[in-house]
Parts: sequence; C-alpha cells; structure tokens
Amino acid sequence: MSLVPARILIVMGVASSGKSVVGKSIARRLHAPFLDGDAYHPSSNKDKMRSGIPLTDSDRWEWLSTLATALHDAAEGKGVAIGACSALKRSYRDHLVREASEPILFVFLDGTEEVIAARMATRVHEYMPLTLLASQFATLEVPGPDENAIAIPVTLTVEQIADRAVRAVPHLKAFKRKQ
Repeated sequence: MSLVPARILIVMGVASSGKSVVGKSIARRLHAPFLDGDAYHPSSNKDKMRSGIPLTDSDRWEWLSTLATALHDAAEGKGVAIGACSALKRSYRDHLVREASEPILFVFLDGTEEVIAARMATRVHEYMPLTLLASQFATLEVPGPDENAIAIPVTLTVEQIADRAVRAVPHLKAFKRKQ
C-alpha cells in the first residue's frame, strides 16, 4: 500500500519506545513544530498514570481530541506538525484522524517488550512507571497494512529512525512553510 500524503506525523508506540526524542528529531529536519502528547493529558489522566493505574478508553478520548486539534492548528500555521502519542489502538488512531480532519502519517516505533523494558529500567518517566509496560503491550494494536503508517525498528539510532520517517514524506520538503 502506498502512503497517503499527510502534513501531520505522529510518532507512536509504547512507553519508552522513543516517541518524544524521535519526534523532536523529525521536527528539526522538517522545521516543524513538535507537540508531545503527554502535555495534552488532563490532570486526572496524569494522576492515574503516576499512580500506576492504566488509562481506560474513556480516559483517552478527550486527550486524543485535544491533541488532534492542536496538531491540526499547528499544521495550519506551519504547513506541517509532528506529534508524539502512544496511539496504541486503531480506534485511537482513527479518532485522531477524524478529530484532526485530515490524514495523519503514523510512525510506529516497533520494539519488543524486552528491549523496551531494558530502556525503561535506565530512565525515570513522570507518568509511566515500568509496572505499566505490560498493559501498554496488551493494549497495542500494531498498525495494519491498510493504515497510513510506517513501522521502524526501535533498535535503530534516533537519527536513522528520523531519516526513514522523513524519507516517507518527500512532499513535505516541497512545502513552503511559514517560518
């Protein structure tokens, strides 16, 4: 399947897959704003995650809507926007696309639970303790071939992952962005 051109890219995957660092690297390459999905969670979601309580679907809808609107608005201003969001289920990805009212390219950071657990053991994340990793993998629905998504192994370097993602959106290099 060929990818649908999009001016919004969301770097997605489980906690500690590298969404934020990769998203920032892609944003630098494309001179695009970067929006970290964690910043758009309501305080009730942040409190649950800090306490080690997995979010439910009902916890996520408002957050996803807010993030999608912010990404759309950022893309309106700059011609492109990059986000980081777990987007673990297809229904979440479909919701993001509906709420943004435009195509989104999902950059799936693909890694095993063992690799991600090793990463989590070396860092502290404000909202995502290691105890929630199993629930992340239990929730994950890997993007299907009919989705506007590319999968990139997390075992590559950040630079290699960002390069692959940018190569998937050659149309964005031609955009004259408002700087």
